[in-house]
Amino acid sequence: MITGVQDVYVNVSDLDRSIRFFSEGLGLEIADPNPYFAAFDIGGVRVGLHPTGGAPVVRVQSDSHGANGGATITLRTDDLDADRARLEAAGAEILGASDNPWGRIVVFTDPDGNVFKLMGSSS
Repeated sequence: MITGVQDVYVNVSDLDRSIRFFSEGLGLEIADPNPYFAAFDIGGVRVGLHPTGGAPVVRVQSDSHGANGGATITLRTDDLDADRARLEAAGAEILGASDNPWGRIVVFTDPDGNVFKLMGSSS
């Protein structure tokens, strides 16, 4: 019987670089550091970084709405503008942004090209 979600993870080519990006770019604190995997607890869901041993991460096609295949992790924020600025300072590529009746969205990639979204309240 399934009792919950253990974690959701993305592959990364350089674990230390990705830990810095998620710590500095998203202001997250690492919950499970070890040489083989790193996880961040984000509102009760563990988002992990799984190293490829230096091999490049296969990029999925994406656009201003997110990944065109697979899944996109959407992170909730209470200050979209501040988080976007922090992401840009950390080197995130911003793929798009939109202001919708149901919320504001910023779509971005991490250093390996993994696609994420930030979602905040509509203005």
